[in-house]
Amino acid sequence: MSPRRVVVVGYGMAGARLAELVRERDPRGELVELTVVGAESRPAYNRVLLPGVLDGTMTADGIALHGREWARDNRVRLLLGAVAVRLDRAARVVHLADGPPIGYDALVLATGSRPWLPPVGGLTGERGEPARGVATLRGLDDCARIAAVTGPGVPVAVLGGGVLGVETALALGRRGAGVTLIHPAPHLMERHLDPTAGMILARLCHTAGVRVVTGLTAVRHYPDEGVKLEDGAFVPAALTVVTTGVRPETDLAVAAGLGSAEGVPVDDRLRTADPYVHAVGDCARTGDAPSGLLRPAWDQAAVLADLLTGAGPTARYRASPPVTRLRAGDVDLTVFGASHLGLDSREAEVLGYADPARGTYAKLTLDGDRVTGAIVLGLPGVGATLTQLYDTGWPAPADRLALLLGRTPPPAVDDDPARLPGSTVICRCNSVTKDDLTRAARATGGGVTALVRATRASTGCGDCLPKVRRLADPHETTGTPT
Repeated sequence: MSPRRVVVVGYGMAGARLAELVRERDPRGELVELTVVGAESRPAYNRVLLPGVLDGTMTADGIALHGREWARDNRVRLLLGAVAVRLDRAARVVHLADGPPIGYDALVLATGSRPWLPPVGGLTGERGEPARGVATLRGLDDCARIAAVTGPGVPVAVLGGGVLGVETALALGRRGAGVTLIHPAPHLMERHLDPTAGMILARLCHTAGVRVVTGLTAVRHYPDEGVKLEDGAFVPAALTVVTTGVRPETDLAVAAGLGSAEGVPVDDRLRTADPYVHAVGDCARTGDAPSGLLRPAWDQAAVLADLLTGAGPTARYRASPPVTRLRAGDVDLTVFGASHLGLDSREAEVLGYADPARGTYAKLTLDGDRVTGAIVLGLPGVGATLTQLYDTGWPAPADRLALLLGRTPPPAVDDDPARLPGSTVICRCNSVTKDDLTRAARATGGGVTALVRATRASTGCGDCLPKVRRLADPHETTGTPT
């Protein structure tokens, strides 16, 4: 029997992960003939780490998910610089802008998302593209364009104070630019943080050389000059970087009758309304609005790889609770779960600690002994411990204050990786689970260097390296990851 023809449209983080997992389950290509269509001319890379490339602490090669020879070595037909322009669902064919059409037995839309530009005068051109003097941060080409016009003393405005906006502003600040971060909400990251945490985060940005303006909306962009705010104030800027969120890239699906501007609806098998077409990642809508987070995309890729190869015919996607991390320079922030509850909440036990002078804040919510949410700023050890308790469901210690202040040692499970559930995320920068590391150890023979190369765990912020070492073969953990 001939292999099943699977075509993946999109070679971003979701598409690349799916291709990896399909070949992990079918290394010889006996079950799946795999074709991946990527619009960019380079191999896939970790977009989450782009601010690190922007500030120079990481390189383009350092955030690459695949090497140049990966596709050849893994029996993947990879089309780089190729743009899918139309789906013929009746004939099961993908038409490209340049090149012959590609037939499929199963099609996966992994088209991701695109930056959203708010309705600010002068921000966009006639076709909706960024106007002169305006940039977004979605790819390595964007990093290069921004780096080319920013440097010591260059005034830059950043619109949008969410996670990416804060990371981008801090990265530009580390380049020496004179950065003003403009956010219309009363405080930064209002979807994740309460006012106190937002205020402390703004102070940390100020300490890092970033001016923060909140509660005001930009109303006009002037090329090479700057941005006018609704109160009449003017922010000088040689460049305006827009980080106001993303929208699902669904044009291909909409034209084929499979989605809308809000996303491509899929069921728990990641199937669209057409059973021969699936969707994963930012473009997929699994019930709630698309998340734009890495962990759901990679969880979806694992489920779909099981289904496409038959390795897990009963696999179903279930959304896992997200954890938001922001780590930029001296700013370390972890947010998850029911972090919105106030100290006077009757829904849960809520504890809080704030030290604005030191730039630290911690708020913890519990249901009985189970950690259900937290905001942790400037206390990375506390953030790591609470995240582990949240992920594993292990009971919190009775001394809540010690836990909140970081005086409680990490849970005993941290010292015994064998007790961690396989789904525990070890590396959040690259969404690598214990199961991923265990499979890599079996495939490579173990050793921390081999695990890092196979999974990219610890190549982001590096916080997870001690856990990766403990999960590596104990006889081969003396190597240094490269």
